[in-house]
Parts: sequence; structure tokens; C-alpha cells
Amino acid sequence: MSDDRDFDVVIVGAGAGGGAAAWALCAKGAKVLLLEAGPVFDPLADYRLHRSDWERAPFPVGKARHQGRYIYAPMQALDPAWNDLRSWNAVIGATNPGERRKADRYHHVRGVGGSTLHFQGDAHRLHPESMYMRTRFGVAADWPFGYDALEPYYEIAERIVGVAGPGTRSLRRRRSEHPLPAHPISYASRRLAATGAALGMQWEANSQAILSQPYDGRPGCNHCANCLRGCPRNDKGSVDVTFVRKARESGRCTLRTDAPVRRLEPGADGRIRSVVVENEGRNERIRTRVLVLACGAVETPRLLLLSQGAYAPHGLANESGLVGRHFMETLSWSSTGLHPEALGSFRGVPSDIVSWTHNAPDSIAGTAGGCRFAAGVIDAGFVGPIAYATRAIAGWGGAHKRAMRDRFGRLLSVSAIGESLPNEGSYVDLDPAEHDEAGDPVARIHSLLPPGELRRLRFMATMCREIVRAAGARELVEEFGTWDHFSATHVFGTCRMGASEEDAVVDPMGRAHRWRNLYVADASVFPSSGGGESPSLTIEALAIRAADAIVAAMSRGEA
Repeated sequence: MSDDRDFDVVIVGAGAGGGAAAWALCAKGAKVLLLEAGPVFDPLADYRLHRSDWERAPFPVGKARHQGRYIYAPMQALDPAWNDLRSWNAVIGATNPGERRKADRYHHVRGVGGSTLHFQGDAHRLHPESMYMRTRFGVAADWPFGYDALEPYYEIAERIVGVAGPGTRSLRRRRSEHPLPAHPISYASRRLAATGAALGMQWEANSQAILSQPYDGRPGCNHCANCLRGCPRNDKGSVDVTFVRKARESGRCTLRTDAPVRRLEPGADGRIRSVVVENEGRNERIRTRVLVLACGAVETPRLLLLSQGAYAPHGLANESGLVGRHFMETLSWSSTGLHPEALGSFRGVPSDIVSWTHNAPDSIAGTAGGCRFAAGVIDAGFVGPIAYATRAIAGWGGAHKRAMRDRFGRLLSVSAIGESLPNEGSYVDLDPAEHDEAGDPVARIHSLLPPGELRRLRFMATMCREIVRAAGARELVEEFGTWDHFSATHVFGTCRMGASEEDAVVDPMGRAHRWRNLYVADASVFPSSGGGESPSLTIEALAIRAADAIVAAMSRGEA
């Protein structure tokens, strides 16, 4: 048994929530133990953008424990009435020709920095109106506080990360400027933005956790367009080079990697007594004064459900039966077309422009919940010739080589991400048959897209096609969406926050309703997903807010 006398708070998970919580707690004088199941990624050694085979090297998969294990429940049958939402490309045709939705991947990373290591850098705030989906539309749940309560924490997170974006005249509500000016808009994206008037849309520079100029000892971006492969320069504001770096520099944060937590052990007094951590093949118990879970919306509910026992017969913090419920995924679409001009569209930063015109939850007729549109060439991975040859330009031999030379850099893409609403068919539980290397059940993801989601997705697909064609790309070469593929970069909701313990797992500050020293600081607490905003900035803001509550509770002797 390890003693916690050297630590005020134990945090499980070093991604957006855990890293931000660690920094905020250390900044207020708390001593923190940060436990991470995965490894440390060395930007210079692990990211291979300097090599000639860079395009064959996605985010590095050779690191031990870099991803958790999980499986899928059977996916839903594909109703032919929605066949216009089939994914396809010009080289292989339909990418899922089957009659059921294909389980592709939950795109997460285990490691210091979590999924911010390979995110493309979007740094968005929620639309204020999307925080009241239950009151306004009778769906999902209301956030137990409004936008104004979160804005000061958004501002703190943006300063630590170094967010670049448009000024206060942005379509997004904000009271202060971004820390850094927006990135320049690429030539290809200016083509998309020019369609705004004809289609009734407004476009603006995106808010991004990518430095537009040197900041806080990190260099400005060189616009190589490969954020998804990991940033070797540290200009992308991933959690490892921002929050975790600053927490460790404080001298009050101890980081342990390759340290998966196997169980949480509660006591009879409504407190978590210890965590069970794997240490070189054996289990070690670490006592904890305050525990923060930040493992993400799949692994956090798994760990709580695994921690059942005499004091938590149905799983820890599961008194309401809601741990793992209300799972929300990524609802997305992209359309890519061939433009007659040489656009050089492989250059720049991902999603350098964005349209929030349809982001409000009442902006799409016939369905509650909004969406956002963005430049999508880089997000779709069309940054090198291999992607062109395997997905966009069919053929072989000399003719194919000539076509490649003529068409490379001429693709134009629009991507869309929309609101994902909870439903009874979407949740996370423990699989009864599949186990991990320690013999514990793995998480099982259940996913269902009901008609309301599909109507929203159809709107997104229709608009993406119209934008691409209005920008001059008449010939579509690829479309990809989540009707026929489960492919989630953002997942939410499995430990929903709320004022009442009857319909929520944690309270408005992220503390479990029953367990006085247990907090959750990741996207599992989201009551609704928002209308296509990337969640990392909101996760960080919530974690900093929770840290304030933890420090206040400790000062009152309540933790």
C-alpha cells in the first residue's frame, strides 16, 4: 500500500481533462499524482514527418499501450431509404457495401496528452443555446449551468494552450480576444468562403490550438498540414506540451506512465479509499484523499463499472443506473471534389475556415441540433500522393502517373460535424466475454443512429455537396459519413452531470453525487454534445472549474 501523504489529489488519465486539472490544482498549491495508462510520446523521436515515408506513417502505433481495448455490439442494419448517405470513393467504390453499419474505430490515444496528441487543433466553445436542449426541445439534458459560468475557464484554457482565432466580432460569443491572431486562410479555403453569399452561409477563420506565432517558448506553425500525425515542433497545443508541462514545471506534479488503474476501492464512509494500479505486472494500492477520473467517455464508465463491490454493488457512482448511458458519438460527413485549378490544397492548417451558420440547435429544419462546416481536405487526409492514388484517382501505369501529376493539389473538401443526441440504443457497458490482458472485461460500445440523427446527417451531406460544387469542384471523388461507418473522434455523455442524483452521475462541479472525494473531468460528463464543436477546450475548461471546487472543498475540510 502506497501512502498518499505526498499527494493531495490523484488523477487518472493525462489527456485534456486530467492534464488541465493537474495544472489547475498545482497552480493553486496542491500536490498531484498523475497516473497515465499509456506512454510518453517524444515529438522528435516518435513523429516521422521528417522521413521520406511520412505519408505511410500515421500517428505512431508502435508505442506500448497506446490504445485501450474495446469491442462493439452488433451494429444496426442499413435502411436503403438512406442510401444517399453511403460512403464511397473513386478508386474502390462503396467503402461499406454491406447491409449493416461497419464498426471502424473510436479514434483515441492512450498516452500523456491523450487524443490531443493527434487532434487537428480545433479549439471551440459551445454555443450557449445548445446547453439547454431539454428545456428547448425535450431532448438530451440541460447543462446545470450556463455559458457565462464557463466563459472565464474558457479564457484560462485558451491562454495556456495559445489559441489562435478571429476577434470578438466572430460569430461565436466571446467577451475577449483570442490570445493569438488567426492563421492566414489558404487559397483553397478562400474558394470555399466565396460561396457564402450564394448559399446563405458565413465563413470565418477557425479557432485553433495551433500557434500562429511564437508563444510561451513554442514556435509558430510551419503549415505542414500534418497535425493528425503528431506535431514534432510543439506548435500544436496538445496537452503534453501545455498543461502537463506546466504542471510538472511547478514541482508539485508527479507523473507515472504505463500505469493502468485496474480498480477503485470505495469505503463505507462515502469516500474512495484507494486506487489499484498495475506496477510492473503486479497490483499496487495507492491511497487517495481526492480522486479525479479523466479517462474519456468509454474508459471512465468502464472503470466505474469494474469497481463494484459491497459498497457499490452495481458499480461505483452508479446509484442512478446511468453510468455508461447517454453515449453520444461523432456524427460527421465529408465531400471531396476535383477542382479545375491547381489549388495547392495540401498546404496550411486543418480546417482553417469554419461556418457556424447552422450551429444553433434550431437552425436545421425538422431536427433538433445544429452542425458546423469546415474546410476538410487536410482533415480527410489528402495531404500526400498516396491518398490521391488510393482513394481519388483510379488507374494504372503511365496514364495514372500523368493524372496524378495533373490533379495533385486540386482536391477541395468540405467536412461537417453535427449534434449527437443520446438514445436508449447508444451506451457503454462491460462485455461479458472479451477481457483485457489483466482478465478484466473490456468496454463494449453500443451505437444507434435514429431517424433524427439521419435527417441531420442528410442535411450535412446535402450542404457539403452544394458547397463543393459552388466552389467549382464539379466532379466528386470521395464521400465519407457515419451512417454506414462508426468512426468517432469525439464521444460524450456516459457520466452525465446534473443537479439531481436521480438523473445524473456527477453534480455541476463534476463530483459524484454520493462519493464525496470522487470527481470526473472528461467528456463523459457532457449532458449534450453541442452542434459540432470539437470538445477539447470545453473539457479543459470544465477540468479547471472542477479544480477550483476541489481546492475549495479541501480548504473547508470536506476532502
